[in-house]
Amino acid sequence: MIGYAWRYYDKLVAATWEHLQIVVITLLISLALAALLTVACSYSKRLSRVLLNLLSMIYSVPSLALLALLIPITGLGRRTAIVALVIYNQYLLLRNFLAGLDGVDSSVVEAATGMGMTHLQLLWKVQLPLAKKALIAGLRIALVSTVGIATIPASINAGGLGAILFDGLRTMNTAKILWGSLLSAALAVAIDRLLLLVERKSENSA
Repeated sequence: MIGYAWRYYDKLVAATWEHLQIVVITLLISLALAALLTVACSYSKRLSRVLLNLLSMIYSVPSLALLALLIPITGLGRRTAIVALVIYNQYLLLRNFLAGLDGVDSSVVEAATGMGMTHLQLLWKVQLPLAKKALIAGLRIALVSTVGIATIPASINAGGLGAILFDGLRTMNTAKILWGSLLSAALAVAIDRLLLLVERKSENSA
């Protein structure tokens, strides 16, 4: 196993970099879309329920099945992987974002409304800062989930650490299987620890 890493460290580094790129691009798009959906849902409880139920059903679809459904539309490769991951992330992010907003003390919301704040001002200046912990928690869950699920799109030529893992499974190469799995797990743990530090720092500064 160590010998494989010594001989092919460049391939391992390249695959890890590809995997990280997929995760980062997915995160940026996911956050932008989830922010828009959260604002829309803050105006309507009914829309919130409908969207969460719909996204929950989509989230329950196996990743390979979702990829197969997307391929005729977006083709093979990284684009399809990112689209699928963004769709999965919406349920995780929106659920936690809305739970955070709902958890804000109603008396604080009433006081801010009484001061004449508009809905967007209330959301931006009061609810989001107070819901910061739930927002970061949702982000942590989505990121760790993305790192893990991002190995599967390697089956449609999306690259990343999944390419090493699947190649190892095809050729019964134990070193490739172990390195693909270990690097994916290490990346997930590293991102989770980093966000945990951010969460603790935000709590201390609050």
